[in-house]
Amino acid sequence: MGHKLLFFLKALQMEDPIQLKEEGNKYFQANDYEKAVQSYTQAMKLNKDKALQAVLYRNRAACFLKKEEYAKAASDASRAIDINTSDIKALYRRSQALERLGKLDQAFKDAQKCATIEPHNKNFQETLRRLGANIQEKLRIQFSTDSRVQKMFEILLDENSEKEKREKAANNLIVLGREEAGAERIFQNNGVSLLLQLIETKNAELILAAVRTLSGMCTGHKARATAILHYLGIDNICMWMSVDNEEISLAVCNLLQTITDCLLGQGKEEHHGKEEAVVLGLKKILKVVGQIPEMPDCLPLTENTQLTASVLLNKLYDDLRCDPERDNYRVICEDYIKSKIDPQNMDKTLHAIQIVSGVLQGPFDLGNKLLGMKGVMEMMVALCGSEREIDQLVAVEALIHASTKLSRATFIISNGVTLLKEIYKKTKNEKIKIRALVGLCKLGSAGGTDYGLRQFAEGSTEKLAKQCRKWLCNTSIDARTRKWAVEGLAYLTLDADVKDDFVEDEPALQAMFQLAKTSDKTILYSVASALVNCTNSYDTKELVPELVQLAKFSKQHVPEEHPKDKKDFVVKRVKRLLKAGVVSALACMVKADSAILTDQSKELIARVFLALCEDPKDRGTIVAQGGGKALIPLAVEGTEVGKIKASHALAKIAAISNPDMAFPGERVYEVVRPLVSLLNTERDGLQNYEALLGLTNFSGRSDKLRMKIVKERALPDIENYMFENHDQLRQAATECMCNLVVNKEVQERFVADGNDRLKLVVLLCGEDDEKVQVAAAGALAMLTAAQKKLCSKMTEVTTQWLEILQRLCLHDNMEVQHRGLVIAFNLISADKELAKKLVETELLEILTYLGKQEDHPKKQHVINIARDCLMRCIDYGLIKPLSQDGG
Repeated sequence: MGHKLLFFLKALQMEDPIQLKEEGNKYFQANDYEKAVQSYTQAMKLNKDKALQAVLYRNRAACFLKKEEYAKAASDASRAIDINTSDIKALYRRSQALERLGKLDQAFKDAQKCATIEPHNKNFQETLRRLGANIQEKLRIQFSTDSRVQKMFEILLDENSEKEKREKAANNLIVLGREEAGAERIFQNNGVSLLLQLIETKNAELILAAVRTLSGMCTGHKARATAILHYLGIDNICMWMSVDNEEISLAVCNLLQTITDCLLGQGKEEHHGKEEAVVLGLKKILKVVGQIPEMPDCLPLTENTQLTASVLLNKLYDDLRCDPERDNYRVICEDYIKSKIDPQNMDKTLHAIQIVSGVLQGPFDLGNKLLGMKGVMEMMVALCGSEREIDQLVAVEALIHASTKLSRATFIISNGVTLLKEIYKKTKNEKIKIRALVGLCKLGSAGGTDYGLRQFAEGSTEKLAKQCRKWLCNTSIDARTRKWAVEGLAYLTLDADVKDDFVEDEPALQAMFQLAKTSDKTILYSVASALVNCTNSYDTKELVPELVQLAKFSKQHVPEEHPKDKKDFVVKRVKRLLKAGVVSALACMVKADSAILTDQSKELIARVFLALCEDPKDRGTIVAQGGGKALIPLAVEGTEVGKIKASHALAKIAAISNPDMAFPGERVYEVVRPLVSLLNTERDGLQNYEALLGLTNFSGRSDKLRMKIVKERALPDIENYMFENHDQLRQAATECMCNLVVNKEVQERFVADGNDRLKLVVLLCGEDDEKVQVAAAGALAMLTAAQKKLCSKMTEVTTQWLEILQRLCLHDNMEVQHRGLVIAFNLISADKELAKKLVETELLEILTYLGKQEDHPKKQHVINIARDCLMRCIDYGLIKPLSQDGG
């Protein structure tokens, strides 16, 4: 009976809203917000009292705030306020929820009501202040962005706008599209439609601006990228990719790549439509890659459309996250190529082989697999033997792209020379002839020997190079064919006679530099390769004399250095290239898009720059033509070797140039990190030394630069080089430290306990090397002048301190002597007891001897500082004036 009564009472209790509210409060205090919500909700269902209902709503709102369910919190708080408009707790909770939902103006109104009801509540006042500041900032961004967007489109779409204004507006629009707030404002204000209008103007500058803005808007934002893809349509994007303008074509490829990056980041289960769009896009790109310009049915292409599409294929392939995705990519390519191979229709087959060529220029591993497909090799052989020039042209290009050192296509490596030789001899078409020549060069390189080329050329590489230069200079030949001439020269300039003739051919050099300004990955790499060959800036293996003798004894061939590869000839070629304007060409190449300027090309350009910087007399010319600016990105991005070479070239410039001239404005701070990167044991002594010289030059310019060097953690490395056995390294490091000690943070490191920094500087003052003494004494003079603590600390770090100080004060070199006397003056000025200690030593005699000398213009600064030391001792009462004791 008792149990039944208890159950009955409990049941009644659970139907009591007040009891449920109390239960909810207990759960809330125990941080169990889910159960608290359940209790309050149950109470609401049973409750009939309006006042209690308001309390339940505001309590549940507090739970939703804790659970970060802000929309529910705002809704519950509003219901409580509907019952009681002055419910301060409900108002404040709604304010908190609305703030989290980004509705700052509504949150501010609620907080304002709270502050009106309780004007002295600091919490409400602080909330009002914070919300007010946030609203102002939001409005500033919103209105400035809205007005900027509107103004820019007005200028761009007005045909009567001044050219300068339109260019500025276009650039500003691109920048705005890359900012999250700006991108969203453009998107929300019908911006995509307006950008499409810009594309339809047919004005190249406006099209570029629109496409780049769209790329910025899509970057990292999946929802916008999806909406923009649907709005523009894949067909339109592919059509714009094929316009007759390299920059636009590349920009559109970048846009598609950006959209694809966003879409590939989505889960497969949720986004089947997006995956289909990517597959459709891949097939469209393959179609572009497979176009043959010489065929009548070819789509409208620029010189670089197909190469850009190959770059895009590579980017898509690299971005795939796992092997199954890559396998799917390969299957799509294979199926597409199979659909084109038809032995009965040679024109259709041509497209299949052209696609293989295009993929080989993109994801090379995939291209290698496609070469192994049934029918591909047979078709290439058939095309080589065809009488039709278009067949030969496509086949030769496919052979060239397949002929690299990484190729697994052994058939091509072993049989390519014969095929290309036959084509070269029988064709009268120069387009085919030049391609066949480059193919022979590449096949020789791929086989690990130039046998194929030598056998074909019969020792006359100069003759072939002359032909390539002739093709290069012939502007009536299309740019696509002339680029093959550059690639041919990239191989042929390995021959010393060829490189010497080439740098003397001014028209050929200028033609090559001009071609380098086009957006073409192959041309950039080929130009850079040719310049590396001409400047001999490739790595060479040093021959060990013992091994040379052993080889001669066993009658093995030992390769000898060509006379024209000796230093005098290399220097002459470098001077010739500088005179021809090679730095301007390189600077232009460095500005190319990352899809065009590969890490390998960056390394080659860095090698050339380093060779050009060898002679200090040429470094001013390099800076004047933009070399200093161009080297900075090369030192920051690329291969490890490339970054080191570029950093070393920067160090050579920084060592002797005025930093304000070589690296104007903020750019100088970007150079510090590359210089510091050379301060490690993995780099060679020359790199260490020239980096230290550069940092010494920089540290003497401003405290801001000194701080940058400290922040890049260069101090420990500089200190290590101060211990070096190598005289020049020790001297350079000490000179650098002499400049750095002007900085307060560096001084504090000397003051800190538990380090030997001061001891090292004191001992370096006692070195036999005068240059080291000058730098170390200068550092010690500045340290003791700036930090009194270091004056007494100096006397404790080593027992040799007094002997070293006396030697400095008596030094034959007046610069060392003056710095020694400054140190003595600092010690005497720092503390009377320390001064007394010094007066009791032979140093007093030295100071008296120097101070009593007759005035002399050449050494007056030395005499004056000695007299200042004596006067300070007189002031302390440690010695008497000379006149009083008859001195």
